[in-house]
Amino acid sequence: MEKAIWLKVRKDLDAHQQHTILKLKGSLISKGYTEIIHILDHDEDFHINTFETEVEKRNEVREYITAFIEQENLAQAISIK
Repeated sequence: MEKAIWLKVRKDLDAHQQHTILKLKGSLISKGYTEIIHILDHDEDFHINTFETEVEKRNEVREYITAFIEQENLAQAISIK
């Protein structure tokens, strides 16, 4: 496995956004897409969250994250790289 998924997450989130993004991360782990998510400081405004996933699951994971972001209206808070 390799670090295939990168999420760029705003630092200045409100409580609801923080809770929803934690829900996303928890679901990524519970669905078996990854075991751990690494959080790195990117700059004053963003964190970078990276995780490893199996090559065969990459597109599925990206589709899941994209749908979650859209469904929860998080496009201003988080983006997938």
